Amino acid sequence: EGMTPPQRILFPPVDICMDWQQRQRPGAGLRNLGSTCYINVVLQCLTYTPPLTNYLLSREHSRLCFQQGFCMMCIMEAHVRKVLRSSASAIWPRAVIKDLKLIGEEFEPDTAGDAFEFLRCALKAMQRACLSGSSNLDISSQTTTIVHQIFGGLLKSRVTCLRCQAASDFYKAFLHILLDIKEASSLTAALKDFVTPKKLDGKNCFKCSRCEKKVTISKRVTVHHVPKVFAVCLERAADHTGKKISTFVEYPEYLDLLPYMSDTAGEPLLYSLYAVVVHSGDTCLDGHFFCYTKASNGLWYKMDDESVDNCGIHAVLRQQAYLLFYAR
Repeated sequence: EGMTPPQRILFPPVDICMDWQQRQRPGAGLRNLGSTCYINVVLQCLTYTPPLTNYLLSREHSRLCFQQGFCMMCIMEAHVRKVLRSSASAIWPRAVIKDLKLIGEEFEPDTAGDAFEFLRCALKAMQRACLSGSSNLDISSQTTTIVHQIFGGLLKSRVTCLRCQAASDFYKAFLHILLDIKEASSLTAALKDFVTPKKLDGKNCFKCSRCEKKVTISKRVTVHHVPKVFAVCLERAADHTGKKISTFVEYPEYLDLLPYMSDTAGEPLLYSLYAVVVHSGDTCLDGHFFCYTKASNGLWYKMDDESVDNCGIHAVLRQQAYLLFYAR
């Protein structure tokens, strides 16, 4: 519902394994190559995303990949194997840094960057790698890659004319969600605000097909299809100057997405927290990124560049979170 059915399924969702297929201690830390902490935290969070790492360790992609040169999936495959199989306490993520410009043009190896921007570009680069060699695919088929099958969901926007009450629905695929936290003290409050109808008029008004003129509308966005992995960014940039919203936003270990769905009837849609990215610093333009991830042994670790230290869930839940990763 909401999108035309895909003509081709590139990766069958039944083949996705949400539980770790191999249980072990955490892998290596990542050395900082100058100003690369924003890259390191995203690489660690992706490495400890069970369905993605299960797939990468199977080497299914590289066995069938015929892409010449840069391929983000092949890079991630090699990176994850290196992190989890290395006997060293820390490794250099050189392959990722070498091709940084191909992941996102805005990134410079020796300049600080933003973790959410890197996550966004890394997922897009992985998606492009999964689509290479598949030409003339319809939009729906493009959302059946392993990347979309793990991180992809569907948002529904319902636009209602406040003059004649005519409603139109629009759908958009997503791989992550950006939440406004200016007024929110918790993740659930920010999600509630996200799905609350907004009144749009003036410049933002909409042409109603029934009234045949521009009218004031109500727009409500809801989650229509849930992803297997829910990646959320708590928007800490107060404005374009880099001023930072430093308030503590409470987030739970277990999250129910049902209240934010288009259809709120049915069983709870429960998710479990497995990774948190933290930004420390006074403004969004400087500072340092570190993260907390749950390894395949079920224990939490603080990962701060090359250091990997055991910690408890209470420490994890007390952070000034920037990115949150939840798995079904």
